[in-house]
Amino acid sequence: MTTPRLLNKTALITGSAAGIGAASARLFCQEGAALMLVDANAQALASTRQRLLGEFPNASVFTLAANVTDEAQAQSAVARCIAERGGLDILVNNAAMRNYSAAANATPEEWQAMVSVNLVGMSNYCRAALPALRSSGSGSIVNVSSCYAVAGRRGMALYDATKAAQLAYTRTLAFEEAEHGVRANAICPGSTLTDFHVERAQVVGKSLEQLKVERKDTSLIGRWAHPEEVAWPILWFASSEASFITGTTLMVDGGLHIM
Repeated sequence: MTTPRLLNKTALITGSAAGIGAASARLFCQEGAALMLVDANAQALASTRQRLLGEFPNASVFTLAANVTDEAQAQSAVARCIAERGGLDILVNNAAMRNYSAAANATPEEWQAMVSVNLVGMSNYCRAALPALRSSGSGSIVNVSSCYAVAGRRGMALYDATKAAQLAYTRTLAFEEAEHGVRANAICPGSTLTDFHVERAQVVGKSLEQLKVERKDTSLIGRWAHPEEVAWPILWFASSEASFITGTTLMVDGGLHIM
């Protein structure tokens, strides 16, 4: 029998109540990791934990309902990992905020809110986690960016700019942390059919089938990704299979970046 990839590892995943974060949590559980799940939606977070324990009764799954902009809560999440598991091996920064203002219309307040979540929030968890990740001896950080960090489009200037900045931040982390045994990589998902998109479509009266058709031209493969298809590369980056990879951006976008 194959040894689980993350056996005896502890992972902290932000934005893990739904979508890519929840799919990653499930795969990490499947591969033997203990989990600290962080999300601003307490109810959804509790539901995700319940589902995971229903499928993996022996799993260690801890949760913290928190906004990633709160540095003290980031420190608390890492402290809980250390108290419960003796350390932390993996950090997945998946929490994100969206904004649909055009560049010409975006206010300073909108910019500040976006940067607070997508950049400062990510930095809060890196800063809190790095001492434990260094002590791990094989720490791994996976930052979830976006295919639109490298491809242009209308109406998402704030989101796309912060996602591009995440890639620069990841490269800097890779330089700074290599000597401490911590790897830092980023993935750039394309159109992924998460609960967020389904619920947003329902609000404007679109069916799931209508929603699926809308994204046929945003990848060479001609469809949305399932959250699990993005979670698998996250798992790989987190595992020892990617032990010689750091500072790398992996496009998980069905080929959108070459269209």
